[in-house]
Amino acid sequence: MITRSRIFITAAVVCHLLLASGIVISQTPPDTARQPTAENAGSTVLPLSPAAQTEEPVTMRAVEQEKDGSIYHLRGDAEIDYRTYILHADEITYNSDTGDSELEGHVVLDGGPYDEHIVSSHGTYNIRTQVGTFYSVIGTVGFRTRNSRYVLTTSNPFAFTGKIVEKHGPDHYLVREGTVTTCELPHAKWQFDARHIWVDVDGTAKIYNSSFRLMGIPVFYFPFVTHPVQKEQRQSGFLIPSFGNSSSKGLMLGDSIYTVLNRSMDAMLGVEYFSQRGFLERGDFRARPSETSYGFFSYVGMVDRGTGYPPQNQGGEDAHLLAERPFGSFRGVANVDYLSSFVFRIAFTDVYTQAIDSEVKSQIFLSNTTNGFHFDGLAERYQNFEICNPATELNAACTTLTQTELVRILHTPSFFVSSEERQLGNSPLYWSFETAAEGLQRRQIGFRTAPLVGRFDLAPSLILPLQWRGWSLRSDLTLRDTIYTQRYSPALAVATSPGRAEDEAINRWSLETSVELRPPELSRIFERPWLGRKWKHVIEPRMRYDYVTGVDNFANLLRFDATDVLTNTNEIEYSIVNRLYAKRLDPKSKDCTTPGMSTLIIGGAPQVGSVPWETPTPDKQVCSTGPREILSWEIGQKYFFDPTFGNALAGGERNVFTTTADFTGIAFLNEERRFAPLISRLRVETSPRVNTEWDLDYDFKAGRINGSTALVNYNYGPFTIGGGDAFLRVIDTPVGTVATTPTEFHQFRVLFGYGQLNKRGLSAATSIGFDANLNSLQYASVQTTYNWDCCGLSLEYRRFALGSVRDENQYRFSFTLSNVGMFGNLRRQERLY
Repeated sequence: MITRSRIFITAAVVCHLLLASGIVISQTPPDTARQPTAENAGSTVLPLSPAAQTEEPVTMRAVEQEKDGSIYHLRGDAEIDYRTYILHADEITYNSDTGDSELEGHVVLDGGPYDEHIVSSHGTYNIRTQVGTFYSVIGTVGFRTRNSRYVLTTSNPFAFTGKIVEKHGPDHYLVREGTVTTCELPHAKWQFDARHIWVDVDGTAKIYNSSFRLMGIPVFYFPFVTHPVQKEQRQSGFLIPSFGNSSSKGLMLGDSIYTVLNRSMDAMLGVEYFSQRGFLERGDFRARPSETSYGFFSYVGMVDRGTGYPPQNQGGEDAHLLAERPFGSFRGVANVDYLSSFVFRIAFTDVYTQAIDSEVKSQIFLSNTTNGFHFDGLAERYQNFEICNPATELNAACTTLTQTELVRILHTPSFFVSSEERQLGNSPLYWSFETAAEGLQRRQIGFRTAPLVGRFDLAPSLILPLQWRGWSLRSDLTLRDTIYTQRYSPALAVATSPGRAEDEAINRWSLETSVELRPPELSRIFERPWLGRKWKHVIEPRMRYDYVTGVDNFANLLRFDATDVLTNTNEIEYSIVNRLYAKRLDPKSKDCTTPGMSTLIIGGAPQVGSVPWETPTPDKQVCSTGPREILSWEIGQKYFFDPTFGNALAGGERNVFTTTADFTGIAFLNEERRFAPLISRLRVETSPRVNTEWDLDYDFKAGRINGSTALVNYNYGPFTIGGGDAFLRVIDTPVGTVATTPTEFHQFRVLFGYGQLNKRGLSAATSIGFDANLNSLQYASVQTTYNWDCCGLSLEYRRFALGSVRDENQYRFSFTLSNVGMFGNLRRQERLY
């Protein structure tokens, strides 16, 4: 056995030709202590030259290997492993001194930090400098093949082909006469064809003189295009143009330029041309200096030529600033809106809920909490607009379409200090306080205060909470003192003016006490299971008595916010809450659902990321475990022992007091009354797939419904269904005045969706808003999307019918290229889903 091994090893060294399978040669210094044995006879270990002793190891495999000095000839399934790369070919001729290799037949280069995969017919390559040339190439970056399928290993993977591909170092490729795409090859849905393509696998792909092909058909020509290879990389330049069509704006064409200012700031400036209206300018600025701070500014402006019929200028400007950052132990937040024209917002805003919002709110504040004490500073501006529409107004003075600023209220500046409840020594009492020093201003039609009205408010409180055998009793006593530097004089009010503010200080003080009683809850557990669940019913009765006295100058107080509508009251509020809980019998079972279109919802808050420009987390599976509140139903009412509220009630007009606003958001006081409307608040959520709410205010004295809001959202697999009904009856305007708005509002909304934004195949959704009072469609939108593996096409029809300001049909589309960009004018933030 030993003789046979020696003969075999001697023949291998002399002939340099091994006819075996899977032979491995490692270019590492040989272990001098290692001697040939029968166990290692299948490998040949060759020493490197002294100059190569410091090189990284290179491992070679082949069916046949032949050595001629420093030249290795590998034939049959040849492979060279070096660093994190693997080089395959049918035949490889390798020079161990220079690192050069000649490759023939089925050449494959794999590896690297970005999972490069190059397939070619033949080529040359230096494994040390990583410089070479490949011919007839198909390559990918960021893909990894697993079980005949692609697995993504980077945020922005892409593929390319080329007649000739030159590798100029570890991370640089020059593709000649080639293509770039993010689709799976060889049947790409879209691609850029170009003569020269520079690919930096750690940066971007730069494409020169390219034609964009869709399904093999040339569509656009681009002199220069960049494609990000890594998500973190950003590149300044022009974005893909957008275009669309509108019945009121005409043909819409637009483009934007994107600028990277530094690693934490960027900006975008763009313009859209409307053939029937003029130019609309857009601009965005983003900053993310740290994990705890950000800044975002957006601007939209329109120079309206007013070429419609009848001609009218609806141009304007709308700007928005959002920012947040810490200032030592304080947290600073800015949310600032500027609107030059409400008509402009209605006419040119493409999100329905934003287009009809007549309020403009701006707020900047600093806040700090230390040891249970809160320190806040605030600057705030509030505006509310009204449209004079001669097509719908009953007011004879309204002859042209105009806008009016109904009211403007400023808080500049305001300072607040308050505390959490703290125990008073060892007694059962607790104490807290609130104090504020504010500078205010109010301006409306026919009325204006001084530029800076001072308001100083101090409210210390004592609280006595008691618990006894399930009974809960809480008593509060508050002494409030509020000083204003100006007072209101209603006696000077005339038909065209609501009165005026006089430079005379006024002091309002009040004694406020309340007692809240909560008896033990009544509950019952139903032992008999139903629907695979165990059920529990809970009844929670509540009662609260409020008494406020001392406010004897309510008619002379200026109105700025909720602080100023405090009145005397003597009342009792009583309510009862029913809750129904369910618990699955199997503790391991889960009730799970994957939201089809999480943003397609009625009555839900808009989803936002940690910063304004971040998109929400993609739809995830939502599971419910443990007990679940299936139903919650609260019924409540108030009884007023003093129906005049200390003579603050003004008959024949709408009155809003602290006690009524805290009870229901719908004003109901226009005359003396003992009973408030009955309120009902119903919530039903049987599973994560279902959400149902119904809020009802019923006035027994008037025998009518004051307000009703009902909504339901249901999700099952890819299907999303929603419906809503909103009804509001406002108190009539005083006798002798001309009504400017209807007394009832009744609107419906219905939506339906199938699929998801990123779902392969077909997805579609529709949303409709209908005004029952006017018997007209206010808003409608239909959107459909079809996604392939690397691109998607979305089409949308949108209808706006907002009086004479806007009667528009929009036809919009977007063609999205995976990890590249989007054609068209259907922006992501304006989609239904």
